[in-house]
Amino acid sequence: MNSSLNGKLFPEFDELYSLILTEITGLSEINLDYKSNNWEWAEWSIRNQLSHMASLIPRWLIARWGHILFPNGDHGFDNLEGITNSTSDRRLDDSIYWDTDLILPILCKSIALIQNVLETTDLEFLQNHKIDRAPTPQWAMMSKAHPHGITVSGNPASGSMTLEATFRHIYFEEITHLYTIQRLRIAQGLGTNIIVPRVGYWVLPEWDRSQP
Repeated sequence: MNSSLNGKLFPEFDELYSLILTEITGLSEINLDYKSNNWEWAEWSIRNQLSHMASLIPRWLIARWGHILFPNGDHGFDNLEGITNSTSDRRLDDSIYWDTDLILPILCKSIALIQNVLETTDLEFLQNHKIDRAPTPQWAMMSKAHPHGITVSGNPASGSMTLEATFRHIYFEEITHLYTIQRLRIAQGLGTNIIVPRVGYWVLPEWDRSQP
């Protein structure tokens, strides 16, 4: 995955929403809420996955990078508490954003926010700004997906991440959760509609790619 292609930064984001929407359109409420104890990746339903995917973008770009990207607060989001800091584990506030009709607009708006930032900056800016990230058990493994722009230290691993690496991380996260959505479909006897790009965390040798 290249950060820039023909002068365009992270062009992969252009089709991301379409990929996600294609994979979840037409699912019933039962399909959306299916969970299983048979696999660790099935502890979150498709609805939970989508909510996380919608929340993680503003949590990175606004909550962590807002002082750099939006010093005047002009990111266009309201109710940040329910979007970036809810009591629902790393998701939008379940008590507000439960229906997919409410989750998907936040996801679409979040991806549009990414595109707007990328259209108004350049690769040098992305590479010259970095933040520290808190230690997590997964970061030592996940860092291996990044060719540059990150540092790793300690156990559990912490480190730093450039803005360029942050956009790469966001894309890798979105694609990995989309891969899990496909597995949740398969576990319910449903087919899949797309080919998930083979990039990011889910293709790492250590990643749990167990199938139903």
